[in-house]
Amino acid sequence: MLRELHISNLAVIEDVTITFAAGLNCFTGQTGAGKSLILGALEILLGLRGGALDEMIRPGAEEARVSGVFELHDADITAQIAQAADQALHPGDDLLVTRKVFASGRSSVSINGHPAAGAMVRRVAELLVDVHGQHDHQYLLKPSNQLLILDAFGQTMPLRARFHEVHGELRALRQRHAELSASRTLRQQQLELYEFQADEIDKADLREGELAELRARHVLLSNVQRIKREAGTAHAALYESEGAVIERLQMIAHVLGDLAELDGRIKETAEQVRGAALTLQESAYELGRYVDGLELDPGELAQIEERLNALNRLAAKYADHGGAAAKSASGDAIAIVLQYRQEIGEQIAQLRGQDEDVSTLKNRIDALAGKLVTIGGELTAGRKAAAARIRPLIETQMRELGMGEAEFDVAFETAGEGNETSPAKLEDSHDRACPAGDAGASGLDRTEMMVRTNPGQPARPLRKIASGGELSRIMLAIKSILAQSDRISVLVFDEIDANIGGRMGTVIGQKLRRLAGQGDVVSPGLRRKKSAKPQPPEAAASHQVLCITHLPQIAAFAQRHFRIAKEVVGKGANKETRTTVTMLDGKPRIEELAEMLAGKDVTETTRRQVHELLETATV
Repeated sequence: MLRELHISNLAVIEDVTITFAAGLNCFTGQTGAGKSLILGALEILLGLRGGALDEMIRPGAEEARVSGVFELHDADITAQIAQAADQALHPGDDLLVTRKVFASGRSSVSINGHPAAGAMVRRVAELLVDVHGQHDHQYLLKPSNQLLILDAFGQTMPLRARFHEVHGELRALRQRHAELSASRTLRQQQLELYEFQADEIDKADLREGELAELRARHVLLSNVQRIKREAGTAHAALYESEGAVIERLQMIAHVLGDLAELDGRIKETAEQVRGAALTLQESAYELGRYVDGLELDPGELAQIEERLNALNRLAAKYADHGGAAAKSASGDAIAIVLQYRQEIGEQIAQLRGQDEDVSTLKNRIDALAGKLVTIGGELTAGRKAAAARIRPLIETQMRELGMGEAEFDVAFETAGEGNETSPAKLEDSHDRACPAGDAGASGLDRTEMMVRTNPGQPARPLRKIASGGELSRIMLAIKSILAQSDRISVLVFDEIDANIGGRMGTVIGQKLRRLAGQGDVVSPGLRRKKSAKPQPPEAAASHQVLCITHLPQIAAFAQRHFRIAKEVVGKGANKETRTTVTMLDGKPRIEELAEMLAGKDVTETTRRQVHELLETATV
């Protein structure tokens, strides 16, 4: 519900704060006092009014501001608003929406203090408020919303959900089938390429680390003569030549050993030299065996060079395609090639499987299409049954609202994806079977609520109704019946009393009050009266209703009554006009209703009539 609306510097409104009740809230006042400006401010706040908004800024002000505080209660609506506003919201939270309009023509809007886009706020508004009187943004005028509400009324929402689920699955399968069929040639070419690459890599019989080993062996074999020559020279210098290093070191070790027997202080040094001689002797033996084992095998060198060429060619060809994990983990080109072989192996399996999928997908699509047609047929039957039940109920409501010759109907047409047939051309007799391929996500049919307001005229869609007052009464009739299905909590009615008298005003007031679902109105000095009469279908509804009216018969039913007045303040050149909003109760309310009945010439008789009106409203 809308708990509070604050308006500042908008047209003739300088600063007004309105606190609303949970039930029926009525605005009254003289023509031109600014009643419609209050609802206009609400439309501006929620992005439902376009045009040059900067022209509505109060003269002398730099900006106009409208803020609204909404209470969130319904869990499903709260979740949808949270998604639309991209915020975490829970039932019981407040929702603060603020819009600023600047003299430059720019405007800004925020939700709970966070900047918001206009489309975001309009989506939130569609979930919160339904304004009747202006045609463009009314929730119930959209055929898609009418279908949703009809499903809720007819209790076909479970069937709708099943249809939506199967439709989504079928659409995904069709898209997959189309992709596979369209890419069959390309897929075959890709498969042949991958198979060739995989065969080439497999024939090479690669092993991780092999490339580094072969390169090391190639370096050795390419330099074996030099290695043997220089290693032999080193061995000779250590062990074999005259005055070899080991021979001289052994002599030094022997001399130091003799000296250590004469002076123990050099014993440790003698031992170190002796140990070095032994170690160097062992190294010389190892070096000798190494030199003797060095042999050049021309055949092995040729084989290694051939293998290296093959591996380098594969590395140059495929290493750039390998997985990043292999590249970063080892840097081994062969490991990267093997990683690539694993990847294309998976691709080969997938591509071969896709060819099999094309045939199996077709069978699954045919089965799901049949299932969808079956569910869709049940859904259509349920909707038509609901339309048949709702038709006399709404026509009864319209007759009670003074539209005795009006007729209501729900027209059906098969719905195809991309079908652009105008809803205005829908006819109830249109009953063609809709193939599953043409189904939309909401069912096999589209609907449009149609009304014939005068005999001899054709039935027209709700959105084609020209008269604002007539449309408001039709919408009130529909809302009265669909109250339990309608999830929008704030209903706004403007022009609802156009071209009707006081007697019909009482009927409208009763329906508005029942639609608000807040119980009896108790005015000061009046006793609460209970009604023994059974309540009509709309009695259990619970909406917050905002209504602008010129009829006291309607205003008497309000839980909260506001008077909108225009006053001129200041003198001379400083004169300015201001609109004020006052909540009425007790005697001021009686005086306002009396003036609405009799004008300025209020008498005690008029006041007694007002008391009778208020007593009637409590019955």
